[in-house]
Amino acid sequence: MNTNWAQVLLALAVAAPGWGQLPAGNWRTDLSKRSIELSELRGGGPPKDGIPAIDHPKFVSPEQAAEWLDAKEPVLVVEYQGEARAYPFQIMIWHELVNDTIGDLPILVSYCPLCNSAIVFERRVDGETYSFGVSGLLRESDMVMYDRPTDSLWQQVTGEAIVGVMTGKRLRVVSSQTVAFGDFARAFPEGKVLSRETGHRRPYGTNPYVGYEFGEFLFKPKVPKGLKAPKERIVVVESGGEATAYSFGLLRREGVIEGVTGGLRYVVFHQRGTVTALDRSRIADSRDVGSVGVFVPEVEGRRLTFQRKGGRIRDRETGSEWNVLGFATKGPLEGKRLKPVRHGVYFAFAWLIFNPETELITKPGQARERARSR
Repeated sequence: MNTNWAQVLLALAVAAPGWGQLPAGNWRTDLSKRSIELSELRGGGPPKDGIPAIDHPKFVSPEQAAEWLDAKEPVLVVEYQGEARAYPFQIMIWHELVNDTIGDLPILVSYCPLCNSAIVFERRVDGETYSFGVSGLLRESDMVMYDRPTDSLWQQVTGEAIVGVMTGKRLRVVSSQTVAFGDFARAFPEGKVLSRETGHRRPYGTNPYVGYEFGEFLFKPKVPKGLKAPKERIVVVESGGEATAYSFGLLRREGVIEGVTGGLRYVVFHQRGTVTALDRSRIADSRDVGSVGVFVPEVEGRRLTFQRKGGRIRDRETGSEWNVLGFATKGPLEGKRLKPVRHGVYFAFAWLIFNPETELITKPGQARERARSR
């Protein structure tokens, strides 16, 4: 199947509210159990499994992936039990879900292009392992997933079951990070990259949502009042029942921001060199939006402070140079690594619709004052 943004727009324009009707396909969902009104669900165009999840992922080495994956293209990175895997957005944009297992951990790798939300979940719920598919439904522009054992519907941004017998259950988020493929390949030469051998024929490397990120189109979400740039990228840090979001516009200007959320002290790095998957037809030709990393600013119990100078991130204490994955690449601390802090990157509207109490930081003074007050 091939498609383009014009076809997607047409499908979204004619999509009607669910009004209690699930899209085409065999459904066993118990609609009497739910935490939302069924009218909040809208058809997104494709039917159930019309966007096919990857159930038997294959992997190749970074060297092999470099034959078809540009160094600037975004990949979602998961590390567990000493293994690092990268899931290229050029594949995820066509499948949205990957049911995988890394080490002894069953994971669900998810990506909703309309929300730019790439999130990894544990697939175990109450001790049972579930597999998931794409329902063909949207809620507030966000993908609605379904679990195959019960056909319950799950909100992708929140990881919460919203319709069906699993209503109220929530998937545990697994730490992940979006970076450029080249950064992943340098940091993890023995890592694994999701292969294009998916069992499906798709024009991998191309973007069916041409112009979406920097265009005005939104599929009728309830954009939070006062949000001037709904598709501004934000990085969100959650801790202690609190959530703080920093705009990419601010991060691009500052390079490094210190913060405290729910008692957790952290530092956010922004590094140029990662393109978006949601701009031009060929993803590799798209605009550079950069990537972020969030870390505990300590090494072996020693507190560090950071700054960006000459496009490089260095700590003030030793002058060591650091990359967006938290590795010291030059200087006295070369080879050391900062402890990652779990975070997520989203379009602002997508996160704030579901988490309206989040504090959004968009100005340098606002960020510095907040860090001092904590």
